[in-house]
Amino acid sequence: MHADLHPQADTVTTINRSVGGLLRIIPASLWPTELLRVRRPQRMVERSAMVYRRSWMVLLSGFVEPFVYLMSVRIGFAALIGDLNFDGQVIGYAEFVAPALMAAAAMNGAIFDSTANVYYKLVHARLYDSVLATPMGVADVALGEISWAMLRGALYSTAFVVVMWALGLTSSLWIVLAVPICVLIGFAFASLGMAVTTFLRSWSDFDYIPAVQVPLLLFSATFFPVSQYGSWAWAVQISPLYHGVVLVRMAAFNQWSWSAIGHIAVLLGIAMIGLGITSRRLRALLLK
Repeated sequence: MHADLHPQADTVTTINRSVGGLLRIIPASLWPTELLRVRRPQRMVERSAMVYRRSWMVLLSGFVEPFVYLMSVRIGFAALIGDLNFDGQVIGYAEFVAPALMAAAAMNGAIFDSTANVYYKLVHARLYDSVLATPMGVADVALGEISWAMLRGALYSTAFVVVMWALGLTSSLWIVLAVPICVLIGFAFASLGMAVTTFLRSWSDFDYIPAVQVPLLLFSATFFPVSQYGSWAWAVQISPLYHGVVLVRMAAFNQWSWSAIGHIAVLLGIAMIGLGITSRRLRALLLK
């Protein structure tokens, strides 16, 4: 009689037991994706925060280079080049470059954290082997490290917003939206960087990373409008950083358009692809 009063509870219990038994029978390689088993990625973030608490100067490394570029433009090049006509709005050259360097700072921090740091933990410190001896899994490692790189990008972008306000390089309140945009940029480049790191064989392979990173900085409409590239404009528009630069400029100048959806979609697509490759590669490397 009591069982008839709770038929739905009995049905749910039966389904849970069936699903649990099915998951124990199906090999892990046939499960939908490794990312569905994320449990405690925040533990990796906590560990990174504790480590950098003693070496906080390292956090400034990704911010210094774009900041030096910004100051050189503010003091020197801006006076030589003068004002620009950008989307029908006359702005100073330093104002044009500052949002792009903000996006570059988020990219630099994400790439540094997801390449050299991850490689050291993976190959030399064997940190991830120890992590997998706990209830944490491969997906926790991947998402945790990428999340920390995103937080680092948020730190850089917030500091950059403060500097831009102090130097009078932005007057739009929409600039606060540049911070979550830079988090998205960090997500995309951290996922991509960590995926690439899983294929590196030695420290000498890291020479290829600046060979890609520097052209991304120079040829992503960072220092010139995309119209100035002439017939090579299409090459600039396929740069991952270009999409981040456009979004940050939209926030800095309050010039939003429907194209923002496309730029966001590209960065999210890069992030998802990188995260998927990272999870599969780490599983192959750590659980072989």
